Amino acid sequence: MRGPKRYSRRKLPFDRRCADQSRESDPGRNTRRTVVAALQGVSDSDAEHLAAAFDIKTVKNLGTNKYFLWAQAVATLAE
Repeated sequence: MRGPKRYSRRKLPFDRRCADQSRESDPGRNTRRTVVAALQGVSDSDAEHLAAAFDIKTVKNLGTNKYFLWAQAVATLAE
C-alpha cells in the first residue's frame, strides 16, 4: 500500500483564503516558512501546542508531519 500522495517540489498555488487576515497581502512566496499561526483558524495558542507536541513551527512542518500524513491516509481510506 502506498502512502499519501506527495507533491513535487514545484510551487503549489497558495489560496489566500487559507491565510489569516493579517497575512493576506503576502504573495505566498515564503508560504512553506510561514508560521502555523498565519493559517486561518489556528490561534497563537494552537500553534504553541503544535510546537510542543509535534515540533511543528511552519506550514511546511505541518504539511509533512508523519502523524498528520497518516491521519490523512486513514481518513481517505475510510471514505
